[in-house]
Amino acid sequence: MAYNFNAMTSGSLRAELGSRLAKIRLSRNITQEALAREAGIGLRTLRRLEADGSCTLDSFLRIVIILGLADHLLSTIPAQDIRPIERIGARHSERKRARPARNQRPKKPWTWGNAQDI
Repeated sequence: MAYNFNAMTSGSLRAELGSRLAKIRLSRNITQEALAREAGIGLRTLRRLEADGSCTLDSFLRIVIILGLADHLLSTIPAQDIRPIERIGARHSERKRARPARNQRPKKPWTWGNAQDI
């Protein structure tokens, strides 16, 4: 099934993740009780996750780890290593903060003030 991921809301993405995790669990013939116990979360938490994707990030990650999907999860967000050419320009340091965008509005030219401005 093709998804338009740019049009997805956080709720629909959570629901899709929960549904996929449930399908993986079932394909491996693991009961909800066994998976919840192995992950160290409550059975109701797992049921809620599979139903609509609602859970804490910690609970989600515990399930992902137990199902052996952590490497797939990490591959979805690429590592941003510093490129060699950036090391030369940045004096061998990696970026620690983002710089705010510069004001793009054209500045008014400076003029002498009128007597009214005083």
